[in-house]
Formats: sequence, structure tokens, C-alpha cells
Amino acid sequence: MRKAVVIGCPGAGKSTFARRLRDATGLPLYYLDMLWHRPDRTNLPKEEFDKRLEGVLKKGEWIIDGNYLRTLERRIQKCDTVFMLDYPLETCLFGAESRIGQKREDLPWMEEGFDPEFRQWILDFPEKQLPEIYQILEKYKGIRDIFVFQSREDADRYFI
Repeated sequence: MRKAVVIGCPGAGKSTFARRLRDATGLPLYYLDMLWHRPDRTNLPKEEFDKRLEGVLKKGEWIIDGNYLRTLERRIQKCDTVFMLDYPLETCLFGAESRIGQKREDLPWMEEGFDPEFRQWILDFPEKQLPEIYQILEKYKGIRDIFVFQSREDADRYFI
């Protein structure tokens, strides 16, 4: 493994898994949230984000943490390994809520509350995003190493 993508619903623990993977492999880790969001909670223009992402994709080794469905297939085209955290909705809601008020290396600000719009995005994820993610993964079955974890315990076993 030299180029890995970590995807899944917000709150699933993608960043935590990605850090464990970085620590186990020594591969550099890039957070899409850090490429997209500014510290003032605004976002870069899509063109600038895409340019930054292409800069990462050109590197020889990396772990990229984050969904960003618009660019997912491009990242999968360039990676050799995909880790999909497909956890129950309750797990993701709990994960997102439990990180409120914590300083994180994967987000340029500290979340101060559970934003209702973000909560709704998590609630909509299984219907609005998950089917398309699985369609993309199906295209790369047998071409990329794809690991799908259904629980945190499944993901933990990967590191044993």
C-alpha cells in the first residue's frame, strides 16, 4: 500500500482510522477538510481545491481522508487501497457529537455545537451518498484493494 483513501459517513471515525493507518505505515496523511475549509469557516473555490488535491495525488505516497463525493472517483483512480467505514447511523451521529469542543488536526476550527444542517447531512448520508459511493467502489472491485468495515471493531481488527 502506497496510496490509500479513507471514506465513510461523517462521524464514522475516518480521521481517527487514517491517523492509525499513518502511524502504522509512515505514509503522509492529507485531510480533505483541511484542503477545502479555511479557518474562518469559508471554503476555497472548487478550482483551487481541485488544484490542491491534484498536487497531493501527484505525490508518490499518501493517505487521503474524506468523502467529497465530487472528487471520489478521481482519488480512487489514483490510489491502490480504499478503506470504507460503513457504520450504523447511530454510530456516526454519536461520533460527530462526541468530537464537539475538541481541537482536531483534521479541521481548521473547533466545532462548538452540533450544527443542525451538518446533523441532517449525516442523517441523509445513507440515502443520498452511500449508494453512489458503492457504485463507484463496484467499478474498482478487483482493481483496487477495497476494505469495507461495518463497525469500529472490524476496523480495529485491521491493525492486529
